[in-house]
Amino acid sequence: MKHNSNLAEITGLTTLSCAILLMTSCSTLTSTTPTSSQSGESIVLAGENPAQLAHPPLKPKSLHVRSTYRADLPTTIHYEESVDFVVDYERGQIRRTANSRIPDFHTNILFGVEDFDHSKFPGFGNGKFFAFVDYAARNKIDWPKQPSQTELLSQTSAKLHRGDSVKIVAYGDSITAGGDATEPKLIFWQRWADSLQQKYPHAKVAAANGATGGDTTAQGVQRLQDKVLNQKPDLVLIGFGMNDHNIPGFGTKLETFTNNLVTMIDRIRKETGAEIILYSTFPPNPKWHFGSHNMEAYALATEQVARGKRCAYADVYHNWVAVESKKKPEDMLANNVNHPNDFGHWIYFEVLKRIRL
Repeated sequence: MKHNSNLAEITGLTTLSCAILLMTSCSTLTSTTPTSSQSGESIVLAGENPAQLAHPPLKPKSLHVRSTYRADLPTTIHYEESVDFVVDYERGQIRRTANSRIPDFHTNILFGVEDFDHSKFPGFGNGKFFAFVDYAARNKIDWPKQPSQTELLSQTSAKLHRGDSVKIVAYGDSITAGGDATEPKLIFWQRWADSLQQKYPHAKVAAANGATGGDTTAQGVQRLQDKVLNQKPDLVLIGFGMNDHNIPGFGTKLETFTNNLVTMIDRIRKETGAEIILYSTFPPNPKWHFGSHNMEAYALATEQVARGKRCAYADVYHNWVAVESKKKPEDMLANNVNHPNDFGHWIYFEVLKRIRL
């Protein structure tokens, strides 16, 4: 009965409208200023078929393509225009040349496979196929669209400004656990915590991973004591949905998902006094057999819970969809299923930054 009343509390709330434009990036891990440059946008290239960028580049020779998200690694290959790739600057498209060094996505084990069960394809994944693109965009980009919510995080904000210690616990599934990020410091919540430390050098910002791969909100409730409450956090990031939204037999019904989020929020507040940020997730590969194709409903439920319980909300879902509308799902999925690559973690990070702590 308690859960049903909690559900009633959030039902019927008007969702925050999100006029999504496309994207900006940063050449460092902490830049927040809207810009006309894009760094590290990921693509996969199949044969000599074109891949679409989020924006048309500004002019010829303003674009650079490399093999790793970070440009300064010893293993990074810097590809050459006209040798490894050609660009249609008007359309904002890139394609491989016939003798390109860029890996051919045609050779990916899941290329062209419909309704796939990933467990039947050992070695699946897109990691070795990505190319990362830096370019000057034709127009200044204002992205992502995410309202500031400092008023819902007043305790954390005050601690940061005073130079106090702030402990952040990130709680969720394998996305939050950092699945397929190439380095721990590129996991979205770690990048965000590091950016807060740089912004408030006198504070002591610590971030801990409380997430477990494969979890739904049902396991989130079960693990809450050990993974979150016992850690005595000041701020908790909660991000579930990727596993909850799966087809029956694997996922969690929407009402149960909602009630589980409310249960976690209520316990965290009662037992730790910590503030909370809820964040939605993105649609997985539409060709994946176990997805319900109903992620929008789970994102909406997450937002409604946040509004009803007066938590901050990071709208990853709509911002991701805005980027993906110009690209292929495979361009941003590290495992070709439901894990963001480093560029995908950057999207989460950018949305969190705009909450404006």
